[in-house]
Amino acid sequence: MRNVAVAILLAGFAGMAGAEARPVVFSDRAPDGSAAIVLPLAAKEDLAVRAPSLDAATREAVGKALESAAFDYAAKSTLVLRGIGAWQQIVVIGAKDGATTAGLQDIGGIAARETASADGPVALLASGLAPAVPDAAADLAVGAELGGYEFNLYKAAPGKPRAAGRDAPLTVVGATGADRYAQQGKTLVEGVILARDLVSEPSNIKYPEVFVERVRAAFKGVAGVRIEALDVPQMEKLGMGAILSVGIGSQRPPRMLIVEYRGGGSEAPLVLVGKGITFDTGGVSLKPGLGMWRMRTDMAGAAAVVGTTLSLAKSGAPVNVVAVAALAENMPDGGATRPGDVVKAYNGKTIEITNTDAEGRMVLADAVSYADARFKPAAIVDIATLTGAVGGALGDDYAGLFSRHDALAAQLTAAGKAVGEPLWQLPLHATYTETMKSGVADILNSPEGGRPGAGLGAHFIGEFVKPETPWAHLDVAFTVWTDKGQPTAPKGAVGYGVQLLDSFVRNWKPVPLAAGEGGR
Repeated sequence: MRNVAVAILLAGFAGMAGAEARPVVFSDRAPDGSAAIVLPLAAKEDLAVRAPSLDAATREAVGKALESAAFDYAAKSTLVLRGIGAWQQIVVIGAKDGATTAGLQDIGGIAARETASADGPVALLASGLAPAVPDAAADLAVGAELGGYEFNLYKAAPGKPRAAGRDAPLTVVGATGADRYAQQGKTLVEGVILARDLVSEPSNIKYPEVFVERVRAAFKGVAGVRIEALDVPQMEKLGMGAILSVGIGSQRPPRMLIVEYRGGGSEAPLVLVGKGITFDTGGVSLKPGLGMWRMRTDMAGAAAVVGTTLSLAKSGAPVNVVAVAALAENMPDGGATRPGDVVKAYNGKTIEITNTDAEGRMVLADAVSYADARFKPAAIVDIATLTGAVGGALGDDYAGLFSRHDALAAQLTAAGKAVGEPLWQLPLHATYTETMKSGVADILNSPEGGRPGAGLGAHFIGEFVKPETPWAHLDVAFTVWTDKGQPTAPKGAVGYGVQLLDSFVRNWKPVPLAAGEGGR
């Protein structure tokens, strides 16, 4: 049965799931025979700036339609016009917030999605748009690529033939930044799509060994990359009792995947560690059945760190980065870990397991302590769909950020703001140490009734990182999946964290510890 699943996976991924998106090209003029025109407008006056190539009658008709519809020009507002001029459609997109990376990507994403059915080339008229953003075209193109993404590997072919013109390019007209798209933007899209594909895969096909295979395939031929995957005997020899305790109840054994990219000389690397629970039943501490299907997304942190590293490596970024994906499936069979069991992690600390559904912090305990010891990193950032509690605090507008190191937290916050993946820093209080004490081991994995849940989870992970190592934890449980869709992401996996971490690594500055930082 397992071989059948692997065969289906490999056959399905012969073409990437996002291959349905139109290709994006750049020009100083709209292509002849364009089927659709896209106009990003922050005000009515922008019509003359953005669309000088349109004839006066068309501009007048669009202007009247905007007045009739009382169009507000707000970000993400959209008006689709048909029957004007020779075009199948003219799409107007509000651009009041279009002077940021996220705002421009949203415009590109809406453009791709609203023109998906156009039978022929599409022109996104961007002359004069966001003049303060030197690489606006790159952001528009990234947004268009991501907005056109589809995950449809398991859908039967539609009965209606696909229009030949549907594969014609989307041309970004008049904006600068094509070079940056070629150098960085295209690989960033590849990294986000890798993360989305991995998260979207059903867990009867996606499990630790297959995750490793998929990553090896994605990095094939990429210079400066070294990949290894620790199996069960290797992890047993290293004393990784925490991750092994999570995977012991599954027929699909855990893996510790390490992707190392060296593009920055002899500098200490940044280590990105991702929680990779390919399916989470909760183990013996079984989750409720309602919504359990979402637990196929519980490896979104691992997907984000490998997607980030793919982007950095394929673009030849001058950085050193290591992605560590702690991969396991949490199942409740007869050999599974029980509440009350005690295990020893890689760094020698013992853990009393009071809740087998607090498994993400367990796999991360071995991952961060191993990475800390082996790579002696400049900093460690872990990213995990760790707790429901973070959603109670922040909803899906922010991911939670925890850190003992203010300068590191500031860099992550700035990176998230720059790319539209915002973080909100939450506290790590000194009282958490007492709350997490165990009577029979060094630490509890989850005190019964313990609050705050997200903070205690972060504190636990931090106990496995040396105090002097700059470390941050990102709890992204409510940001990796969207039920309503976003301009740059259809319903489903978002690929959250790839753009944030890519920006963070590219702009990294070493963080000296301030007085009092790094303690427990």
